Amino acid sequence: MRLFVLAALVSTIALAQETPTEREAAREVLKKMGDLERSLDVPGWVTRLSAANPARDQVTTRAKQLMDTELLAMSDDITKHPEVGFVEKRSVQLLVDYLKRHSFEVTVGVASLPMAFVARYKGNNGAPNLGVIVEYDALRGTQRAFHGDQHSAQGPVGLAAAIAMAEYLERAHAPGSLVVFGTPGEEMMPPVAKTDMFKAGIFNGMDVMVRSHAVSSTSRPAPGFGTCCLNIDGVKYTFSGAPSHQMTPWNGRNALEAVIHLFNNIDSVRSSMRPEARVQGVITEGGAAPNVVPDRTAADFYIRYPDAVYLAQVREFVDNAARAAALSTGTKVKIDNYGNLRDGISVATLGEVGFAHMKHFGATHIADAPGKPQGYEETGSVSSVIPGLGFAAYTSSAPNHTYEMEEDALTEVGHQGFVVDAEAMAALLFDFATHADYRAAVKREFEGIQALFGEYQEALKKVYTAPRVPDPQ
Repeated sequence: MRLFVLAALVSTIALAQETPTEREAAREVLKKMGDLERSLDVPGWVTRLSAANPARDQVTTRAKQLMDTELLAMSDDITKHPEVGFVEKRSVQLLVDYLKRHSFEVTVGVASLPMAFVARYKGNNGAPNLGVIVEYDALRGTQRAFHGDQHSAQGPVGLAAAIAMAEYLERAHAPGSLVVFGTPGEEMMPPVAKTDMFKAGIFNGMDVMVRSHAVSSTSRPAPGFGTCCLNIDGVKYTFSGAPSHQMTPWNGRNALEAVIHLFNNIDSVRSSMRPEARVQGVITEGGAAPNVVPDRTAADFYIRYPDAVYLAQVREFVDNAARAAALSTGTKVKIDNYGNLRDGISVATLGEVGFAHMKHFGATHIADAPGKPQGYEETGSVSSVIPGLGFAAYTSSAPNHTYEMEEDALTEVGHQGFVVDAEAMAALLFDFATHADYRAAVKREFEGIQALFGEYQEALKKVYTAPRVPDPQ
């Protein structure tokens, strides 16, 4: 079994990055990463930490008890009362009140984010510092807000694991501290909540971070650098024109025509972009009345690519499409890059052990091979500097961001997966807190991959060369 796990892991590293261009450019980097993984004996850690442990069983049993008796009901409640990002008042209150009842000191409103919070267990006892990220925002829908990503369960899952582990450390008089981080607006920017919290020092001192997230199969990431949903620039394009009566449109300048040209211009250059690029936007302002030439319009875009190096070229295409749209319509455009999501780091020492725990606790729909490398949170700001794992037990047969995934959060398929996430998360926190040599292995792997990221970026710069376009003769 150990040889099988190692072979699968190393072969996955060979295909780790998302595009053939990345894999070819990073060939030497990936070889070094493979050497690092072999030296860590990840299968050995899986075997050792999968062995029976009565003390750990107490922690996971407590996490399950909390889920079964109280926190699944809380998950259902939050699901039925969705709140979009940065106004999750009711959801935050439920989570905060529960943490206070279980001996956590809570500060609500950190990093200038009213719906962000930090909760520290009153019995904390120094290092290692164990962090749990919880989210609670719903998706913006055209019909209504909805929990189509099951963020409604992330808080209850994280609370069950954090409380169970904190109580154990205090009861055993063992070193270790539990901190729960409430992070609003994961599905929205600006602001980029976790990045703002990171810049404000909210996550300082954490030795490991964990969270959960809804998926349609039980999975874990391969080791390396990446993100769940590509590197993203969030950009708003605002066009300013001049109003006039629609019967005399020459007296105005039509900002609606400008924003329509923006979309057409983007379509005209898609063939010049690498196929992995994703440029998707919506018109958020399109004018006020059909008898007035629109003098202000706006479009909101997520511009995506698997790495940040080529993303810069994609971004230039889109910015120029906006400038051309303004120039051709006699309008003006303001370009606001309001947020960036970037690569994080995933490590096999956490991913494979966490995956083994999920299977042990009864996770279903198992994805045998590791998925692409990705940080455990979407911004990359936290997951590129602090090791961690996003738990992903099967909780829905529906795709993410759908009403069907929200429905599954209220049924047995969702509930079973949420309990698995809580138990596995508690188990991994226990392993990390009680094995100094395991913590050292996680740290060595994380810092080794982190050190390779700059080399990877430089390799990509050499292959993503833009063609030279001569002046016309």
